[in-house]
Amino acid sequence: MPGTPEANRTAIIAGSGGLAAEVAAGLDAPIVAALEGFAPDGIAAETFRLERLIPFLDGLMDRGVTRVVFAGAVRRPALDPEAFDPLTARLVPRIAMAMRQGDDAALRELIAIFEDAGLAVAGLREVAPQLLPASGILAGRVTAADDADASRAAEVVATLGALDIGQGAVVAGGLTLAVETLPGTAAMLEFTAQSRSGRGGVLWKAPKPGQDLRIDLPAIGPDTIDQVAAAKLNGIAWRAGHAVLLDRERTMAAAEAAGLFLWSRPDD
Repeated sequence: MPGTPEANRTAIIAGSGGLAAEVAAGLDAPIVAALEGFAPDGIAAETFRLERLIPFLDGLMDRGVTRVVFAGAVRRPALDPEAFDPLTARLVPRIAMAMRQGDDAALRELIAIFEDAGLAVAGLREVAPQLLPASGILAGRVTAADDADASRAAEVVATLGALDIGQGAVVAGGLTLAVETLPGTAAMLEFTAQSRSGRGGVLWKAPKPGQDLRIDLPAIGPDTIDQVAAAKLNGIAWRAGHAVLLDRERTMAAAEAAGLFLWSRPDD
């Protein structure tokens, strides 16, 4: 019938960066929506406010959306108490309690809200598995010292990640130079670049232990290559199948040009 919404559509809840565009390229006419202030790169997106989340979710379902996927970086937005609609306002205590428990709890609560509204939440491993490299060396050469540093960094991230601290660490010569905290990977690498005089070491990226893998997977892209090169590291390693490689060909070429390795590392 004319005017009937297309059924079983997918909506991409986009954040900043290029991930949403890469996910959209593999889907059939998805709706792309971004939280106000976090527009994605390379693709147009309608915007919504967290203070009006329930009307936004109802609108998605009215347009035939049955599944959503989160793609891109988002930081906690500033909320306007006067902008809440009555239905979304009822969620404030629930969201506030989760946010006090840390980022993981807040993200899990966000997923639960979408599911309670009747929307299935899919992960990138289901929707865009091509963006998550299997195990292998994609650029450069990995030495035994790099392997040891990657193992040590993986231990650091697993230990700190269990405390909901971050998804990355920098290790060189067995010494932990930096760990990822709330400011993110770029801030960690900038600190590394400014605080060392030597060369070598590895950036490790992996999800936190017990993290819901449908949201907030680590991502590596061309910008990461520039930052790692500036920090004078040897390369980047990540848990195979658990990190997104953005703009794959460009990122691999940039790594080769910078003399860095890219290693999708199997679990020990």
